[in-house]
Amino acid sequence: MIDPVLLRENPDAVRRSQTVRGDDVTLVDAAIDADSARRAALTLFETLRAEQNVFSKKVGQAQGDEKKALLADVAELAQRVKDANAAATEAEEAYVSAVSRLGNIVVEGVPAGGEENFVTLRTHGTPATFDFEAKDHVELGEGLDAIDTVRGAKVSGARFYFLKGVGARLELGLMNMALDQAIAAGFTPLITPTLVRPEIMNGTGFLGAHADEIYYLPADDLYLTGTSEVALAGYHSDEIIDVSAGPVRYAGWSTCYRREAGSSGKDTRGIIRVHQFNKLEMFVYAHPSEAEAEHDRLVAWQEAMLQKLGLAYRVIDVAAGDLGSSAARKFDIEAWIPTQGAYRELTSTSNCTTFQARRLQTRFRAESGKTEPVATLNGTLATTRWLVALLETHQQADGSVVVPEALRPYVGGLEILTPIGA
Repeated sequence: MIDPVLLRENPDAVRRSQTVRGDDVTLVDAAIDADSARRAALTLFETLRAEQNVFSKKVGQAQGDEKKALLADVAELAQRVKDANAAATEAEEAYVSAVSRLGNIVVEGVPAGGEENFVTLRTHGTPATFDFEAKDHVELGEGLDAIDTVRGAKVSGARFYFLKGVGARLELGLMNMALDQAIAAGFTPLITPTLVRPEIMNGTGFLGAHADEIYYLPADDLYLTGTSEVALAGYHSDEIIDVSAGPVRYAGWSTCYRREAGSSGKDTRGIIRVHQFNKLEMFVYAHPSEAEAEHDRLVAWQEAMLQKLGLAYRVIDVAAGDLGSSAARKFDIEAWIPTQGAYRELTSTSNCTTFQARRLQTRFRAESGKTEPVATLNGTLATTRWLVALLETHQQADGSVVVPEALRPYVGGLEILTPIGA
């Protein structure tokens, strides 16, 4: 949720943000009107309540017939206060509904446009080329007896899979390697719940335009999370936390679930776009003035991981229309996938400024003594999809795969993954 003071005092900034996002600018005026109605209703309620308090004292001091006459007026005033309170509550709900339709205020410098309008900030490494016909990750995984999509579909349906043998070891190795790096950077590891209440899912901004991507259990009124970001954002909801000594950092390890409802026909082969996967997510609570610097630090930690794995990649500044409602800026890192001849997203890192914290009532105490919403940030540090780039980049002509040196201690010292029967 955006700052109501900003909406009130600088609505043009909100309109500019809506414009570069490609969102409906008229929603700004609707939110302004709702804010005015809310404040008017609250003022009326507080005025009547103050009048009621004064009148109650007057009644208490009255005697005899005067008191009887005043009591009739007390009942009428009490009803007016009750009606005003109900109107104020209704106006508050209408305001929340209106302002919740507005996306976070985009950071200055974010490119305008949609998915294809990103800006490449930098590239690293040389995309892998081979003097033999390269295999894709599915063929490599099947040869190594590491990925089984056939039995995954038999057991659970399309876009499910088994990781087996060295496939399971590779994923667990990646996750543990990332966890070690996160701990070294000052992150506290958490294994998070994967079922959350509606107010937590809504507070992170995931129940907007892409709500159809989320699995919902109506019998329990719980949502399955598509990232531990959701649970981590809710971890300190309705709390005042201390960020005076620097950002508070968590690394959340969880299984993630996504319906992929809007991706029919896309990446149906293999494990690029699946319904269930594991992920280690960095999540940060920071002083708002620290948010942009922390955003850059998160990307640097991601790049360090990818460089240790010997992957070629590019860092992109995601265009405003592709940010999602919560992010004010997002940097994606896309690794080179040899058989596709293209870069594909492996990590996404978002600066959500105070948008989520305002919804979830996560605050810090400012020097003035007042409480203010913190900034929240998130970014992937390892996930199942990384296996795609890892297998394809480090493959050899015989179908074997060289394990990057930095990863070897996490897979029992294996240096080369050899095809079954070779």
